[in-house]
Amino acid sequence: MNNATSSPPAARGPVDHDVRAQIVVAATEHFSRYGYEKTTVSDLAKAIGFSKAYIYKFFESKQAIGEMICSNCLREIQVDVRAAVDGTDRPPEKLRRMFKALVDSGLRLFFQERKLYEIAISAASEHWQSAIAHEACIRELLVEVLKQGRESGDFERKTPIDETAAAIYLVMHPYVNPLILQLSSSYTDQAPAQLSGLVLRSLSP
Repeated sequence: MNNATSSPPAARGPVDHDVRAQIVVAATEHFSRYGYEKTTVSDLAKAIGFSKAYIYKFFESKQAIGEMICSNCLREIQVDVRAAVDGTDRPPEKLRRMFKALVDSGLRLFFQERKLYEIAISAASEHWQSAIAHEACIRELLVEVLKQGRESGDFERKTPIDETAAAIYLVMHPYVNPLILQLSSSYTDQAPAQLSGLVLRSLSP
């Protein structure tokens, strides 16, 4: 992944301003309790003790705050997936672990924090930059694993790697996209092992 992580769009005000971090922390807590969709910037301003105009000095909209929170959440998934992949030297096992980490980390993050899950749903359904960057990050890691497998002789080399990566990512996508993950939750116990096994058989040289 070359240390690439999801990143929100540029926010207003000084990037390193402590107030920005205060707003994000307070907004995360508030959205966790009351939900993202039902909260307005006015509600948030009242809850954290700032004026709405002051919040707008740092974020142009509620979505911009949500983007920052979403990026922080998605970064946790990326860290978990990277750690799982880096935990073994064997490319086939890296791919197995990648599938499992995507499912486990996504379920833990999105479904233990049900109100924050609303932000992830908005990000995925409305194609926020944080969601787009997250998917790109996962695809980049997948390509990295495929290249390692081809170099080690574990994976076939005839198919163009972009084509291979695109096909495998379509298999992964229900467990990367939080909107689809919710609908696939009844299959998540068996899915990582079964799908990664199927993919690995297709990659045999």
